[in-house]
Amino acid sequence: MADKTYLDWPFFEDRHRELAAKLDDWAAANIKGINHEDVDAACRDLVARLASGDWLRHAAVDPDDAGSKLDVRSLCLIRETLARYDGLADFSFAMQGLGSGAISLFGTNDQKDNWLPKVRSGKAIAAFALTEPQSGSDVANIALEAKRDGDDFVLNGEKTWISNGGIADFYCVFARTGEAPGAKGLSAFIVPANVSGFEIAERLHTIAPHPLARLKFTDCRIQASALMGKGGDGFKIAMSVLDVFRSTVAAAALGFARRALDETITRVQERELFGAPLFDLQMVQGHVADMALDIDASALLVYRAAWLKDSGAARVSREAAMAKLYSTDHAQTVIDKAVQIHGGDGVRSGHIVESLYREIRALRIYEGASDVQKIIIARQTLA
Repeated sequence: MADKTYLDWPFFEDRHRELAAKLDDWAAANIKGINHEDVDAACRDLVARLASGDWLRHAAVDPDDAGSKLDVRSLCLIRETLARYDGLADFSFAMQGLGSGAISLFGTNDQKDNWLPKVRSGKAIAAFALTEPQSGSDVANIALEAKRDGDDFVLNGEKTWISNGGIADFYCVFARTGEAPGAKGLSAFIVPANVSGFEIAERLHTIAPHPLARLKFTDCRIQASALMGKGGDGFKIAMSVLDVFRSTVAAAALGFARRALDETITRVQERELFGAPLFDLQMVQGHVADMALDIDASALLVYRAAWLKDSGAARVSREAAMAKLYSTDHAQTVIDKAVQIHGGDGVRSGHIVESLYREIRALRIYEGASDVQKIIIARQTLA
């Protein structure tokens, strides 16, 4: 049973506590029996399940709901909870939010009305297409071109490591429109998957299977109405979306770490060594103490960043970077300890601890690698 006492912290309101309890009950009943052998089918299934449970309304807010906005604490609680149950469940929810986040924050009324109801209902799977072969964390170095041609834009170039690549119905694509050099010459577009000139050039396979792909744009023509914000707003839009969702990556890592600790507690209480429970060994007690400490410290950083953003802070780059860096790095440490304590079972294919070990590694890379988070923290601190 995962620790829930942190929900009493002053970062949360009663609605957050109710959300966490309701989702935990729902996940226990609905996030099971997921066939991970076909990740495309599994993600489509999970999106449908999340939609039927009405959880996707938190990922793609309803513009007709007065005062509705992306609530980062809710997003973090949902990702943390889903990650405890299933890594693909967390991924499926997160990508509906990240993939449509630019529309929620910067889309026109027509763009919101067209796409967000489809995202909430699970009728459209979303993707966020930022990374390129030569520009991962260096967003200002994007090379994909979008040239104006009358009432259209024509896209040429590639994106890679795009989550939901191959199953998404639309992609929020960041391209160079040339208003100025570097970051000031980027723009953001909504690109439907069925548009001519767009193709899935390659499916990418990782240690923890997820739908990932390299995308290719060859004279891909889209209407000018697909532009979000103004020309040259692309970098601002990308950073604003990441400012919301970067804390949620930390929350997912926190969920993985909590599950690892839960599995470890069960293991050390049930497993005997030298005629006594494993937990009687002081070294094991030390490992459990370290795991619990890392988890609580992570939670404090995650929900501080989320609370600040929900409280109206324009940017939380430093706080979100701290949360992501600490939580993902230390979740890796927590899970490694869980593997060690489980012994041979910890590396047995199909064991939950083994799957957590594979799942956590990518979180230290995507949406800003750990080393990039250190640069952000250092620059913000010096400033």
